[in-house]
Amino acid sequence: MTFHAVGHARWVSHVNGVNPTRAMRGWLTDTESLTVKLIAHSQHFRVRRLHQARAFCLADEHAMIDLPRRACVQEREVLLQCDGRPVVYAHTVVPLSATTSDWPFFGTLGERSLGTTLFGDPRVMRGTLQFARLREQHPLARRARKAVGRDAVNFPLFARRCLYRRKNGVLLVTELFLPAIAALTRT
Repeated sequence: MTFHAVGHARWVSHVNGVNPTRAMRGWLTDTESLTVKLIAHSQHFRVRRLHQARAFCLADEHAMIDLPRRACVQEREVLLQCDGRPVVYAHTVVPLSATTSDWPFFGTLGERSLGTTLFGDPRVMRGTLQFARLREQHPLARRARKAVGRDAVNFPLFARRCLYRRKNGVLLVTELFLPAIAALTRT
């Protein structure tokens, strides 16, 4: 697998392009709410907000969210935890041109699940999933390792992303599946 630059991942439209295990394929390709699936695989589910503020979008994000180049966006990063263990690192970006009418809930989520809100709103249109294996040099892989600790992350990390639309706004969600997800597959 080759990469164009350190900040870019090779995103593909079919899961076979990342060669996942059978168990990982199930996590990557499931089109239902990841939150609902994680709740079903654990006794205690928690969203731990790490960061929500303005920031520059990543080099491999701007085209997906209809920006001509890297620009400032509203960014949110969380850890999804099952029974106290981080299993998913999630990164969401929304262009600053989006209004509160487009995404009225985004700024006030706190430690609530974005997925519950997206899947519960009939006005939200979900795009197609894209998949990647993120190497250690990718900015999101570095952030995930920093959030959960060096020993809790093995590379490459399987990731998926999806573009959501509501009214005139777009929102890009990227989810990195951490190694602890494998324990949930066995439950």
